Amino acid sequence: MLAVDTNLIVRYLVADDQEQAARARTLINENDVFVTVTVALEVEWVLRSAYGYSTAQFIAAFTALSGLPSVSIEDVSAVRTALEWSRIGVDFADGLHLARSQHCDAFITFDRDLRRDANRLGALKVRAP
Repeated sequence: MLAVDTNLIVRYLVADDQEQAARARTLINENDVFVTVTVALEVEWVLRSAYGYSTAQFIAAFTALSGLPSVSIEDVSAVRTALEWSRIGVDFADGLHLARSQHCDAFITFDRDLRRDANRLGALKVRAP
């Protein structure tokens, strides 16, 4: 299994550099690859900030990638949960933080929007310090 970096996944999804995109497609399609949670988080940020992807576009692209038989996602349950929560308006990064903190008593943040969104979900107690 090969761990892949954000730039490889972005090339695979966006194909803005044809030579690198072809290499990324070959590598992902012909090998078992591993995507860490941090790479998933960075992919979302790059696609949104550098390529103007909407939340829906990111969710569709990442869901398709993660559904490939050669792709394994670290903590796939948390990533899927964060993707589902993103569909209903929770920021992907915040959703990932919450999904990976389910074993804790509470998630503490100054972010009012995160507290509102998380408490609406009822998934984990989120409060201010």
